[in-house]
Amino acid sequence: MPRIALVTYDSGPEPSKDQDLPLLVRALRDAGAEAVAVPWDAPDPDWGGFDLAVIRSTWDYSWRTQEFVAWVERCGTLTRLANPPAVVRWNTDKRYLGDLATAGVPVVPTRYIAPGEPADLPDHQEYVVKPTSGAGARFAARYTHDEHETALRQLKRMHAEGFTAMVQPYMRSIDSAGERALQFFGGRLLHAGRKGAVLAPGTPYDAEKVAHPDLRPWEPTAAELDVAERALAAVPGQPELLYARVDLVTGPDGEPCVMELELIEPNLFLWLHPQSVPRVVEAVLAAAG
Repeated sequence: MPRIALVTYDSGPEPSKDQDLPLLVRALRDAGAEAVAVPWDAPDPDWGGFDLAVIRSTWDYSWRTQEFVAWVERCGTLTRLANPPAVVRWNTDKRYLGDLATAGVPVVPTRYIAPGEPADLPDHQEYVVKPTSGAGARFAARYTHDEHETALRQLKRMHAEGFTAMVQPYMRSIDSAGERALQFFGGRLLHAGRKGAVLAPGTPYDAEKVAHPDLRPWEPTAAELDVAERALAAVPGQPELLYARVDLVTGPDGEPCVMELELIEPNLFLWLHPQSVPRVVEAVLAAAG
């Protein structure tokens, strides 16, 4: 009987936001595994006692990236960790978009502003400012060229907290076509979804946002699948990935491009795609040996 840890976060007195977690624990147990949900920062769990630790919903890691990466490195020496530590470390910083672009993958154009660097903001187009380490649209906002003072206040706050900012043109296609999330598991396409725009005009950067508005199933196009597979093939070292999510938007040329590549703790939305649960269980059990 394999022992499997589904790694999550400590939600404290609030209910966990991970709707998939109890479903996945139950499905793995029904399949004969000893599966438990464990917060990544739980005091002294026996990680070495698990055959596999699967990072699922460590959704507070971006607040504590260095601590989280240290845990990943430590856990990876004690048991098999999915995804592998080197992948997680690379994926914690969205400057990986530059690596994808260098490899010829179409990505949303991105500039980076580290603490101490000049705040060079666009003066001719709508744009987005967000941190290179973030999740759930935390510290993300959409601005017009006449809202620079507000954007500068955001940059100042982010830099004071040690974050590097990324600046991207706002992809207006999101307002009509949304974002498409292609989910992969065990090296194959699992399912896909489409969500609406997250960043409404005028929403403060520090306001809580709905991370996946109007989420619904989606059938990816051949072009979307091609870009997603090219992004996965460009991950350094060509590692074996248990899971991945590729978030795509439509670029100005009408073709899909990568918004984000989620290799750490992507929401699988199994509650929306219950037909995918058996494949996920099969792949996790195989990874556990």
